[in-house]
Amino acid sequence: MTDIGPPAIAAGEKETLVAFLHYLREAIIRKVEDLPDDIARTPTLPSGTTPLGLIKHLTGAELVWLEWAYLGHDPIPELSMTLTEEDTVKSCITAFRKASAHADELLKPLTNLDTTSHRENRTLRWILIHTIEELARHAGHLDILREQYDGQTGR
Repeated sequence: MTDIGPPAIAAGEKETLVAFLHYLREAIIRKVEDLPDDIARTPTLPSGTTPLGLIKHLTGAELVWLEWAYLGHDPIPELSMTLTEEDTVKSCITAFRKASAHADELLKPLTNLDTTSHRENRTLRWILIHTIEELARHAGHLDILREQYDGQTGR
């Protein structure tokens, strides 16, 4: 796994935040994409956390804040880490990429980071920063799970 560093960007606030979202999404995918399905489904921690469970959770996390909380759209996206028989590395990454692309489309017309969300007393800036924090925290969890499996480290 080739290590990738954070984006080297000199841009406005929104562009910088979105660049970090893209960077973290790809770092998350890189931690999971070449794992065998059985390994990606197997918990190695007492909490039961798995690589596939984390990516499944993150598939909804970004949209909960952006689509449901900020824009006020229903229904609330799924946040569960519970896997079904049909969940595979390929299917979970495909769903994550689709949700990320949808989030990008929702973000495109939004220009004022100071506007308050529909359901929460949070600005778009807060939502973007919180989403980055959520992705980064779980990317760190995936770092640990991946290192436990095969010793690979890096972003």
